[in-house]
Amino acid sequence: MKHIQGSTLFLKLVAFMIGITVLVFCILWVPGAAIRDAEAHPETAYLQYPFLVCTYVLTIPLLAALYQTFILLTFIDKNKAFSKRSVKALKSIKYCALALSIGIGAGFMFAAIFVGGDLAGIFMLALICTFASIVIAAFAAVLQKLLNQAIEMKTENNFTV
Repeated sequence: MKHIQGSTLFLKLVAFMIGITVLVFCILWVPGAAIRDAEAHPETAYLQYPFLVCTYVLTIPLLAALYQTFILLTFIDKNKAFSKRSVKALKSIKYCALALSIGIGAGFMFAAIFVGGDLAGIFMLALICTFASIVIAAFAAVLQKLLNQAIEMKTENNFTV
């Protein structure tokens, strides 16, 4: 039991640190980068605010998924991993990951259509982030299905005893 609590504590710390890093990044670095880019490329300066809005909108599902991960790890710590609330957390993580992949893909399409130019670096970053989000969504969906089956088996066993 101590080993599991140590692992979940580590994962909680990682989720927390990722969340804090994303928030600091969004608050301190992104606005300055948008201003510098608008000054360096006046022909696309009108995209500064849409970029900021899209960045902050995409941050919402990421932080929501991290919060649901924290909740799921808390349930694992309390030996309540096989509960409907855990299934709900996995479902939320799945939908957040799908929202991220769709948002990143749509953002890249927008950039490709309206900005143009050499987008090889942005394309690779968008591809990697979209792929990672899809993998997380698929993994959460598989875990959600397995957890539902385990809960059903547990319920059946409780009724037979």
